[in-house]
Amino acid sequence: MKWLARVRNFCGETVTELRKASWPDKKELSQSIVVVLVGMLILGAFVSVSDFALYEVVDLLSTWVRGRLGT
Repeated sequence: MKWLARVRNFCGETVTELRKASWPDKKELSQSIVVVLVGMLILGAFVSVSDFALYEVVDLLSTWVRGRLGT
């Protein structure tokens, strides 16, 4: 039952540390959400463009190699 005491101690310490944390107010939270959403959109656009560009490069190289081997 020593593990049970350790789990109980861990939970108690976790609650104590969470009470010490500073939590954002509603305005800070909404600003953070906007920043995260804008970042996700930028990153998503970058990944999409990169994926499309890499696909086109691989397709171009594949077509070129097929043409060279076919002749």
